[in-house]
Amino acid sequence: MSLKINEYCVACGWCQRRCKNGAIKEGKETYVIDADRCTECIGWYKEPRCVDVCFLSACEPDPDRKESYEELLAKFKKLYPGLTPQAV
Repeated sequence: MSLKINEYCVACGWCQRRCKNGAIKEGKETYVIDADRCTECIGWYKEPRCVDVCFLSACEPDPDRKESYEELLAKFKKLYPGLTPQAV
């Protein structure tokens, strides 16, 4: 499942700096996650980095974008062809 940023976001930018996929961008009032680039850090880490660093719990699963582990790994491989996933 891709992640989203909820209304608790204060636009501190911690999550954006931790996203290796470049999926987090500054929005109008809060940061937003591009679901097409979010792999929940599959391929890089075992846990989503944005969730780990957000002290307000603003990063959460997006119920509208349910994706299996295999789908997230496939997205990683599409974003980084030829790169071996580091954490699987």
